[in-house]
Amino acid sequence: MISSIVLPVSTGKDRGRPRKDPHSLARWTPPEDWSRLVAWISPEEKKALKHVAIDAGVSVADLVRALAGGLAGGAITHEELLGHVQKGRHVMEKIPTLFERDDRFRVVDRPRADCAWVFDGEGVGTEKLDGTNVRLTVRSGQIVRVEKRRNPSKAQKQQGIVDGWYVDTAEDSAEDKWILDAARNTDVSGWSDGEHSCEALGPRIQGNPLKLEEHRCIPFNLQVPAYEDAPRSYKELQDFLAALDSKFAPGHLAEGIVFHHPDGRRAKIKRKDFPSSA
Repeated sequence: MISSIVLPVSTGKDRGRPRKDPHSLARWTPPEDWSRLVAWISPEEKKALKHVAIDAGVSVADLVRALAGGLAGGAITHEELLGHVQKGRHVMEKIPTLFERDDRFRVVDRPRADCAWVFDGEGVGTEKLDGTNVRLTVRSGQIVRVEKRRNPSKAQKQQGIVDGWYVDTAEDSAEDKWILDAARNTDVSGWSDGEHSCEALGPRIQGNPLKLEEHRCIPFNLQVPAYEDAPRSYKELQDFLAALDSKFAPGHLAEGIVFHHPDGRRAKIKRKDFPSSA
């Protein structure tokens, strides 16, 4: 089990600025036969790693080395590790990606069976917006409730709870500040009464890839731009997304496309899903 891995404890001597020369940073030289491993991770994954590292009293790098050391030393088997990887992929892909992925997590020209309807020409492609999933409840053209999506904890996943749900935001919560700001900036006067799932976007949300000047909530069922001419094959989608201008924020590349079936099924593909060269 991962919990049996012994984490290296930092003494603090190898970090910070040396006392004799406070203007220079302490440097750590890796052993001669060591190599550097680089991986791109999402903001949520980075935050989760930092929380675990803080609890363990080590750096994120030490945490990753501990996992690798546990695998090399037999504290965790590769079967156990692969099980966690597969569970992680399942959680990340609530909306399935159109194509299967390779060992580098890039899509390959092999359609997923559960997305066959897309390749049969069914559904409509809409712009994928990169923000935070929220839900607004509207009554008589006014927002009466703002909720954010919460994903199950590790313990809940072990109990079979895999789907997320919505919880109320709080005015005095620092982590809800920008979601609530997005809600306040959203004109819902023309929206029907009921609950509307939205994407909260803006300068302080998910890095603001569309370079928006204010926070707003975009309802999936009302305002997400559609691409009626979106292609459906691997190569055509790769070329299409490489230069696809955002309809929501012209002048910036769209992150990807989400195909919507009339029966509620969805499937997605993002520009960064494809290998850099193919």
